[in-house]
Amino acid sequence: MRKGFLGLMALTTAAGLALTACGDDSGSGGDAEAAKGKVGVILPDTTSSVRYESFDRPYLEQAFKAAGVEYDIQNAEGSAQRFQTIADQMLTSGVTVLVVDGLDSNSAAAVQRKAQAQGVKTIDYDRLTLGGVADYYVSFDNVKVGEELGRGLRKCLGEEKANIVYLNGAPTDNNATLFSQGAHSVLDKATTYTKVAEQAVPEWKAERAATIFEQMWTGQRGGIDGVVAANDALGNAVVSILKKNKQAGEVAVTGQDATLQGLQNILDGNQCMTVYKPVKQEADAAARLAVSLIRGEKGTTNGTVHDPTGKRDVPSVLLTPVPVDKGNVKRVVDDGFVKKADLCKGAYAAKCKDAGIQ
Repeated sequence: MRKGFLGLMALTTAAGLALTACGDDSGSGGDAEAAKGKVGVILPDTTSSVRYESFDRPYLEQAFKAAGVEYDIQNAEGSAQRFQTIADQMLTSGVTVLVVDGLDSNSAAAVQRKAQAQGVKTIDYDRLTLGGVADYYVSFDNVKVGEELGRGLRKCLGEEKANIVYLNGAPTDNNATLFSQGAHSVLDKATTYTKVAEQAVPEWKAERAATIFEQMWTGQRGGIDGVVAANDALGNAVVSILKKNKQAGEVAVTGQDATLQGLQNILDGNQCMTVYKPVKQEADAAARLAVSLIRGEKGTTNGTVHDPTGKRDVPSVLLTPVPVDKGNVKRVVDDGFVKKADLCKGAYAAKCKDAGIQ
């Protein structure tokens, strides 16, 4: 995650274009007569985040059903080989649009080229495939996600002197690169902060994150004041090590995805913030684009993202992430992303009440 590479990932937003109904419950518009075709969706895994099966799949299903479009949604379960096998099966079955959330750019790009050779349009979902040939890209503005991580940590730490470390996501995930870029763009300007360690976590695995952070903690003899953890799973791994050292709540820890665990860590005071990405907006936007491609229409976008490997600008739908701390945990519950019954059970009932969740 060298800065030289990060700097290449410039993202530009086209002015004057506005998306319509990003959060519209009608999904992709519901014109079943005009949208005849089959969409294949390949989700990456079930371990890096709970979102894919808990939220992306049902929201995509809802949107495709509303549009009257035949669909097939499968999960690669963290295997690049399975990812390619699923793609081959979908192409053989006659999909006309393929939506992919790749595990890594090499395998995803190979799938996209095979689809292109068969006249099948492709959409990058959530992660940009470097060197790929996707017709569109749908995601949250991932540089902004990183900026929110940086701003969140800065808000938690204040302007006093502080030693900070970075636990970045998988080095094969372009989103992780963008998160780090955004966080650095904010935190590198804070002259009172000193970065004392930074490391990527292979495959976003929480157990690896715990080992890496414990090594950082030991190496710094506990002299760490803040942690840029790229998602809630990594943040929770950090919290587990801090608990082991009786320092939970004493170190500012970020996160992302607004998971149940992450929100409970926030209510406990062990994690200072997370970044919430309303997945329904992303799923609906991808479904609308897929239906547009089936109809032979040009999709509506609001920006481009530069792919330095492929040396091209990819037409994109870029959505806005939401920073969440104790003051607005209620927003996530109100959206139905996390159920009150799950978040506020047991000892968390009183903490939810204090956070305005009735």
